[in-house]
Amino acid sequence: MKIAVIGGTGLIGSQVVKALNAAGHEAVPHSKSTGVDVIGGRGLDEAVAGADVVVNLTNSPTFDEASLAFFRTSMDNLLAAAGKGGVGHFVILSIVGVDQVPELDYYRAKALQEKILAAGPIPYSIVRATQFMDFMDAVLSWTADAGTVRLPATPIQPIASKDVADAVAQVAAGAPLNGIRNIAGPEIFPLDELGRITLSHKGDSRTVVTDPTAGMFAVVKGDVLTDKNARLAPTRYTDWLS
Repeated sequence: MKIAVIGGTGLIGSQVVKALNAAGHEAVPHSKSTGVDVIGGRGLDEAVAGADVVVNLTNSPTFDEASLAFFRTSMDNLLAAAGKGGVGHFVILSIVGVDQVPELDYYRAKALQEKILAAGPIPYSIVRATQFMDFMDAVLSWTADAGTVRLPATPIQPIASKDVADAVAQVAAGAPLNGIRNIAGPEIFPLDELGRITLSHKGDSRTVVTDPTAGMFAVVKGDVLTDKNARLAPTRYTDWLS
Protein backbone atom coordinates (compact mmCIF):
# COMPACT_ATOMS: atom_id res chain seq x y z
CA MET A 1 0.00 0.00 0.00
CA LYS A 2 0.97 3.63 -0.42
CA ILE A 3 0.83 5.35 2.95
CA ALA A 4 1.26 9.09 3.53
CA VAL A 5 2.69 9.73 6.99
CA ILE A 6 1.99 13.34 7.95
CA GLY A 7 4.44 14.35 10.66
CA GLY A 8 6.63 11.59 9.31
CA THR A 9 9.98 13.08 10.34
CA GLY A 10 9.32 13.26 14.10
CA LEU A 11 10.02 10.85 16.96
CA ILE A 12 7.15 8.50 16.17
CA GLY A 13 6.65 9.34 12.51
CA SER A 14 10.17 8.50 11.40
CA GLN A 15 9.93 5.10 13.09
CA VAL A 16 6.47 4.43 11.58
CA VAL A 17 7.85 5.15 8.10
CA LYS A 18 10.77 2.80 8.72
CA ALA A 19 8.50 0.00 10.01
CA LEU A 20 6.04 0.30 7.13
CA ASN A 21 8.73 0.34 4.46
CA ALA A 22 10.42 -2.67 6.10
CA ALA A 23 7.08 -4.49 5.81
CA GLY A 24 6.99 -3.85 2.07
CA HIS A 25 4.70 -0.83 1.91
CA GLU A 26 5.47 2.52 0.31
CA ALA A 27 5.43 4.92 3.24
CA VAL A 28 6.25 8.54 2.42
CA PRO A 29 7.07 11.04 5.21
CA HIS A 30 5.60 14.53 5.01
CA SER A 31 6.19 17.49 7.32
CA LYS A 32 6.92 21.20 7.27
CA SER A 33 10.47 20.36 6.22
CA THR A 34 9.12 18.63 3.09
CA GLY A 35 6.79 21.52 2.23
CA VAL A 36 3.56 20.34 3.86
CA ASP A 37 1.67 22.78 6.10
CA VAL A 38 -1.32 21.25 7.90
CA ILE A 39 -2.52 24.65 9.15
CA GLY A 40 -2.16 26.73 5.98
CA GLY A 41 -2.96 23.75 3.76
CA ARG A 42 0.08 24.07 1.49
CA GLY A 43 1.15 20.77 -0.05
CA LEU A 44 -1.61 18.66 1.52
CA ASP A 45 -3.40 17.65 -1.68
CA GLU A 46 -0.11 16.59 -3.22
CA ALA A 47 0.98 14.71 -0.08
CA VAL A 48 -2.11 12.49 0.06
CA ALA A 49 -2.65 12.07 -3.70
CA GLY A 50 -2.71 8.38 -4.57
CA ALA A 51 -2.38 7.28 -0.94
CA ASP A 52 -4.38 4.32 0.31
CA VAL A 53 -3.85 5.37 3.92
CA VAL A 54 -3.07 8.65 5.71
CA VAL A 55 -1.37 8.49 9.11
CA ASN A 56 -1.52 11.84 10.91
CA LEU A 57 1.21 12.17 13.54
CA THR A 58 1.46 15.96 13.59
CA ASN A 59 1.45 17.62 17.00
CA SER A 60 0.54 21.00 18.37
CA PRO A 61 3.55 23.26 19.03
CA THR A 62 2.06 24.13 22.43
CA PHE A 63 0.22 22.24 25.18
CA ASP A 64 -2.04 25.17 26.13
CA GLU A 65 -5.47 26.27 24.90
CA ALA A 66 -4.04 27.07 21.46
CA SER A 67 -3.68 23.33 20.87
CA LEU A 68 -7.46 23.11 20.38
CA ALA A 69 -7.30 25.39 17.34
CA PHE A 70 -4.29 23.49 15.99
CA PHE A 71 -6.02 20.11 16.01
CA ARG A 72 -9.33 21.49 14.74
CA THR A 73 -7.74 23.26 11.76
CA SER A 74 -5.21 20.55 10.92
CA MET A 75 -7.83 17.80 11.00
CA ASP A 76 -10.30 19.79 8.90
CA ASN A 77 -7.59 20.44 6.30
CA LEU A 78 -6.27 16.88 6.26
CA LEU A 79 -9.71 15.26 6.07
CA ALA A 80 -10.67 17.56 3.19
CA ALA A 81 -7.49 16.65 1.30
CA ALA A 82 -7.90 12.95 2.07
CA GLY A 83 -11.50 13.04 0.89
CA LYS A 84 -10.53 14.64 -2.41
CA GLY A 85 -7.73 12.11 -2.80
CA GLY A 86 -9.96 9.09 -2.26
CA VAL A 87 -8.05 7.91 0.83
CA GLY A 88 -9.64 4.79 2.31
CA HIS A 89 -8.19 4.77 5.85
CA PHE A 90 -7.18 7.61 8.18
CA VAL A 91 -5.11 6.87 11.31
CA ILE A 92 -4.23 9.10 14.26
CA LEU A 93 -2.22 8.57 17.45
CA SER A 94 -3.87 9.68 20.69
CA ILE A 95 -3.51 9.11 24.43
CA VAL A 96 -4.96 6.48 26.78
CA GLY A 97 -7.48 8.21 29.05
CA VAL A 98 -7.49 11.38 26.94
CA ASP A 99 -11.21 11.93 27.47
CA GLN A 100 -10.90 11.53 31.25
CA VAL A 101 -8.74 14.61 31.96
CA PRO A 102 -10.73 17.68 30.81
CA GLU A 103 -8.67 19.85 33.16
CA LEU A 104 -5.75 19.65 30.69
CA ASP A 105 -6.08 21.82 27.57
CA TYR A 106 -3.91 19.48 25.51
CA TYR A 107 -5.95 16.41 26.45
CA ARG A 108 -9.16 18.22 25.54
CA ALA A 109 -7.55 19.11 22.22
CA LYS A 110 -6.60 15.50 21.49
CA ALA A 111 -10.11 14.37 22.44
CA LEU A 112 -11.44 16.94 19.96
CA GLN A 113 -9.14 15.51 17.29
CA GLU A 114 -10.61 12.06 17.92
CA LYS A 115 -14.18 13.38 17.66
CA ILE A 116 -13.48 15.18 14.38
CA LEU A 117 -12.01 12.02 12.88
CA ALA A 118 -14.84 9.75 14.09
CA ALA A 119 -17.48 12.16 12.75
CA GLY A 120 -15.84 12.38 9.32
CA PRO A 121 -16.60 10.39 6.17
CA ILE A 122 -13.37 8.37 5.98
CA PRO A 123 -12.93 4.93 7.61
CA TYR A 124 -10.57 5.48 10.52
CA SER A 125 -8.46 4.06 13.31
CA ILE A 126 -7.42 5.70 16.58
CA VAL A 127 -4.40 4.30 18.40
CA ARG A 128 -4.27 5.47 22.01
CA ALA A 129 -0.90 5.04 23.74
CA THR A 130 0.19 5.56 27.33
CA GLN A 131 2.99 8.01 28.20
CA PHE A 132 6.19 7.69 26.16
CA MET A 133 9.31 6.62 28.04
CA ASP A 134 11.16 9.17 25.92
CA PHE A 135 9.33 12.06 27.61
CA MET A 136 10.43 11.26 31.15
CA ASP A 137 13.33 13.73 31.05
CA ALA A 138 10.92 16.52 30.12
CA VAL A 139 8.53 15.53 32.93
CA LEU A 140 11.40 15.68 35.43
CA SER A 141 12.47 19.11 34.19
CA TRP A 142 9.07 20.73 34.77
CA THR A 143 9.30 20.71 38.57
CA ALA A 144 13.04 20.40 39.20
CA ASP A 145 15.50 22.63 40.99
CA ALA A 146 19.12 22.16 41.99
CA GLY A 147 18.44 19.55 44.67
CA THR A 148 14.95 18.14 44.20
CA VAL A 149 12.34 17.03 41.69
CA ARG A 150 8.73 17.25 42.81
CA LEU A 151 6.35 14.66 41.32
CA PRO A 152 2.88 13.35 42.13
CA ALA A 153 2.22 9.63 42.60
CA THR A 154 0.00 9.51 39.49
CA PRO A 155 -0.02 5.96 38.05
CA ILE A 156 1.87 5.84 34.72
CA GLN A 157 2.32 2.91 32.31
CA PRO A 158 5.31 4.01 30.19
CA ILE A 159 5.74 2.71 26.65
CA ALA A 160 8.79 2.88 24.36
CA SER A 161 8.40 5.04 21.24
CA LYS A 162 9.50 2.14 19.02
CA ASP A 163 6.69 -0.01 20.41
CA VAL A 164 4.24 2.82 19.72
CA ALA A 165 5.52 3.17 16.15
CA ASP A 166 5.26 -0.57 15.55
CA ALA A 167 1.66 -0.57 16.78
CA VAL A 168 0.72 2.42 14.62
CA ALA A 169 2.35 0.82 11.57
CA GLN A 170 0.45 -2.42 12.19
CA VAL A 171 -2.88 -0.59 12.43
CA ALA A 172 -2.11 1.52 9.35
CA ALA A 173 -1.43 -1.61 7.29
CA GLY A 174 -4.65 -3.30 8.42
CA ALA A 175 -8.35 -2.76 7.91
CA PRO A 176 -9.84 0.37 9.52
CA LEU A 177 -10.89 -0.20 13.12
CA ASN A 178 -13.58 2.49 13.00
CA GLY A 179 -12.78 2.70 16.68
CA ILE A 180 -9.97 2.80 19.22
CA ARG A 181 -7.08 0.48 20.07
CA ASN A 182 -5.28 1.04 23.38
CA ILE A 183 -1.59 0.18 23.67
CA ALA A 184 0.52 0.43 26.81
CA GLY A 185 3.82 -0.49 28.39
CA PRO A 186 4.04 -3.74 30.39
CA GLU A 187 4.43 -2.11 33.84
CA ILE A 188 2.63 0.49 35.94
CA PHE A 189 4.57 2.85 38.23
CA PRO A 190 3.65 5.79 40.44
CA LEU A 191 5.20 8.77 38.65
CA ASP A 192 7.32 9.70 41.68
CA GLU A 193 8.77 6.17 41.77
CA LEU A 194 9.46 6.36 38.04
CA GLY A 195 11.34 9.58 38.68
CA ARG A 196 13.50 7.91 41.34
CA ILE A 197 14.31 4.99 39.01
CA THR A 198 15.25 7.41 36.23
CA LEU A 199 17.50 9.60 38.37
CA SER A 200 19.20 6.60 39.96
CA HIS A 201 19.99 5.10 36.56
CA LYS A 202 21.49 8.40 35.42
CA GLY A 203 23.57 8.78 38.56
CA ASP A 204 21.63 11.96 39.38
CA SER A 205 21.78 12.69 43.11
CA ARG A 206 18.68 14.86 43.26
CA THR A 207 15.87 13.74 45.55
CA VAL A 208 12.36 13.06 44.31
CA VAL A 209 9.79 14.63 46.63
CA THR A 210 6.25 13.27 46.38
CA ASP A 211 4.03 16.29 45.80
CA PRO A 212 0.40 15.76 44.74
CA THR A 213 0.25 19.34 43.40
CA ALA A 214 3.37 19.26 41.20
CA GLY A 215 3.39 19.42 37.43
CA MET A 216 0.92 18.65 34.66
CA PHE A 217 -0.04 15.20 35.92
CA ALA A 218 -1.15 16.53 39.32
CA VAL A 219 -4.68 17.11 37.98
CA VAL A 220 -5.08 13.48 36.86
CA LYS A 221 -7.59 11.58 38.98
CA GLY A 222 -6.96 7.90 39.74
CA ASP A 223 -5.44 5.55 37.20
CA VAL A 224 -7.11 6.85 34.01
CA LEU A 225 -3.75 7.13 32.21
CA THR A 226 -3.21 3.37 32.50
CA ASP A 227 -5.00 0.37 31.01
CA LYS A 228 -4.27 -3.17 32.16
CA ASN A 229 -6.48 -4.47 29.33
CA ALA A 230 -4.59 -2.66 26.59
CA ARG A 231 -2.34 -4.45 24.11
CA LEU A 232 0.86 -4.56 26.12
CA ALA A 233 4.15 -3.68 24.45
CA PRO A 234 7.26 -5.76 25.23
CA THR A 235 9.79 -3.14 26.36
CA ARG A 236 10.25 -2.68 30.11
CA TYR A 237 11.34 0.71 31.43
CA THR A 238 14.59 -0.42 33.05
CA ASP A 239 15.55 -2.30 29.87
CA TRP A 240 14.81 0.85 27.85
CA LEU A 241 16.98 2.92 30.22
CA SER A 242 19.83 0.48 29.73
